[in-house]
Amino acid sequence: MKSFLYSVAALVFAMSLAACSNQQTVTLAAKPADTTPPASAKVLAYYMGDGSDLQRYNFNQLTHIIYSFLHLTDNKLSFDSDTDKQALQRLVALKQQYPHLKVMIALGGWGGCETCSDIFNSAENRKVFAQSTLAILKEYNADGLDLDWEYPTIPGHPGHKYAAYDRANFTALIQELRTAFGNQYQLSFAAGGFDDFLKKAVDWDAIMPLLDNVNLMTYDIVNGATPHTGHHTALFSTPQQKDSTDNAVQFLLRKGVAPEKIIIGTAFYARVWKEVSATNNGLYQPGVHTDGAHFKAFPTRFDKADGFVYHWDDIAKAPSIYNPEKKIFATFDDQRSMAEKAKYVKDHKLGGMMFWQLPHDTDKDGLLDSIYKNLTNTVK
Repeated sequence: MKSFLYSVAALVFAMSLAACSNQQTVTLAAKPADTTPPASAKVLAYYMGDGSDLQRYNFNQLTHIIYSFLHLTDNKLSFDSDTDKQALQRLVALKQQYPHLKVMIALGGWGGCETCSDIFNSAENRKVFAQSTLAILKEYNADGLDLDWEYPTIPGHPGHKYAAYDRANFTALIQELRTAFGNQYQLSFAAGGFDDFLKKAVDWDAIMPLLDNVNLMTYDIVNGATPHTGHHTALFSTPQQKDSTDNAVQFLLRKGVAPEKIIIGTAFYARVWKEVSATNNGLYQPGVHTDGAHFKAFPTRFDKADGFVYHWDDIAKAPSIYNPEKKIFATFDDQRSMAEKAKYVKDHKLGGMMFWQLPHDTDKDGLLDSIYKNLTNTVK
């Protein structure tokens, strides 16, 4: 187990790297690497931005980038603005320099699928949606679709409709999309990483043979609606917290899902609670969720000089930070937990790793660097 001093030193070192540039001109990425991740290890980045910052990133460290998000207009997939269209064009243009890179589009997101339950409760609507998606993929030379309906069948965003029939309709939607796409375009979906979703939301047996992979959102396991702290992106379960990456993966493996189709999720951001007691260094304690914090902001947001103390849970393989004076607790991924997750992917021969989201990373020695190095064995 690495020492607390090592972890704090890493945060202090990262402070000088945390500034995010906001360039006004757009060029293809200017950070070439010697190799790309092996084909057996996918590295998928969700990206929500206008494409003006692409020079920040090393696209040799990615296999996929997923533009987030498009939404429904009636029963068709559509862009929210011309800015979104331009962003997708900028991402697709990267393929000229990085021909290995797959550029996908995502439907929905948290709060972005308000009408999905009603719209997809119609065979005709599902067909129109599939054809509208295919038209966008062809027009923009994109490589596939990621469905991010949060959630079919079970409660998701407050006020969004969900119904028991969503489960069958989600299967029918996947079938319609695969029929439209054939083998030319990739198809995946973002799945909740918690038990209620895994057990109720979708028909795994029916959909997984039609999908290229499932992107497990094994983050936000504790979230803004949770009145207590915990590890929001734990690798392993603990006596106090069952939901974890391993819990989700093992569920899918028991269901017979091919391990190479399972992509585990990681978080490039923290969840933060206030009014948290010092018991157990703030972990598993009542509190009031306040906000999130991007990884690139950690050195200033959680400065040791302000009283923030780093802790490592060797059961969950997850870090946290607690400030006993301010009674603030934060849960997140860092380089150490990324290394553990990369090892888990290799040990279980899984498909790879994904994360939300790329602009949250630092410009150097960040979380994507850690994922890439550990998956490709460029560091021990």
